[in-house]
Amino acid sequence: MSDSGAAPQNTTFPRPGGEEGHGYLELPPSGRGPGLVVVQEWWGLTEHIADLVRRFAAEGFVALAPDLYGGRTTHDGEEAMRLMQELPVDRAARDLAGAVDLLLGHEAVTSSTVGVAGFCMGGSFALTLAAQQGERVGAVTPFYGLPDPEGTDWSGVRAAVQGHYAREDRIDLDVVGRVFDDLRDRLDVPVELHVYEAQHAFVNDTGPAYDADAAALAWGRATAFLREHVR
Repeated sequence: MSDSGAAPQNTTFPRPGGEEGHGYLELPPSGRGPGLVVVQEWWGLTEHIADLVRRFAAEGFVALAPDLYGGRTTHDGEEAMRLMQELPVDRAARDLAGAVDLLLGHEAVTSSTVGVAGFCMGGSFALTLAAQQGERVGAVTPFYGLPDPEGTDWSGVRAAVQGHYAREDRIDLDVVGRVFDDLRDRLDVPVELHVYEAQHAFVNDTGPAYDADAAALAWGRATAFLREHVR
């Protein structure tokens, strides 16, 4: 049964191509900081994602989550799958590129690059965005998401990469390991892979797989990594 809702939105930005995108933006307590794109899970721009944006802002980032589903959210797995499958990849790419543009042009952003943190579906999009945006992305931290290794052009990645994956997940960790080994060979920047004794979506404290210890460890690693490499 569907359990749909409306996404929290508080900002708009132009997408490449002239359309308007929407998202949720928070500034750090100081009012200024490095820019960070936060990419949603397949549930949409839920209150959980908005909470992650606020938490990243509290860590000192100007954090923005673009709304890839155009205002729709759900807590129903079948509907989430449908929303993800119906999401036009080119539109998502335009939303994400527009988010990068907004941050790099924002008066509160102190960095010349942005960071990208993505969760579940968003982890896949985070790596894709790093490949598409090249030197505009200083660091990317995907959480339990991976784009098609064979169908992704990794040659554009210039960002430092830190991956966070669960031991008990649908993602094949051997494939993840090969992708990260390939990125290490390609890149002259840090590439880290961390695997946690946890389940998929272990950072989501509104879901059944939440693991407080794994989430805290991953969060500390990710925020430190982003602060170090997003300049």
